[in-house]
Amino acid sequence: MLVIVTENVPPRLRGRLAVWLLEVRAGVYIGNPSKRVREFIWHQISEGAEDGNVVMAWSTNTESGYDFVTLGRNRRVPVDFDGLRLVSFLPTSDKPKAP
Repeated sequence: MLVIVTENVPPRLRGRLAVWLLEVRAGVYIGNPSKRVREFIWHQISEGAEDGNVVMAWSTNTESGYDFVTLGRNRRVPVDFDGLRLVSFLPTSDKPKAP
């Protein structure tokens, strides 16, 4: 199983993703392609995402049962914790308002 979630990507990339995967919600794609096709799709995403951000997750034979990659700016960043892939949040850039 493969899941891709996109935000702020160009319409042409969304159209290309819809060729290989099913768009179940706006910017959310699912499918069950081979590893080779998954890598090809990620290459297409890397070339066409521009200023958007993307996360791609797929089933694999690991402790957690999945793996994922991200592209673009987002508050959520992947971290490796003793071989387990987790997500960390970056602090907000908002400064507290003075009273």
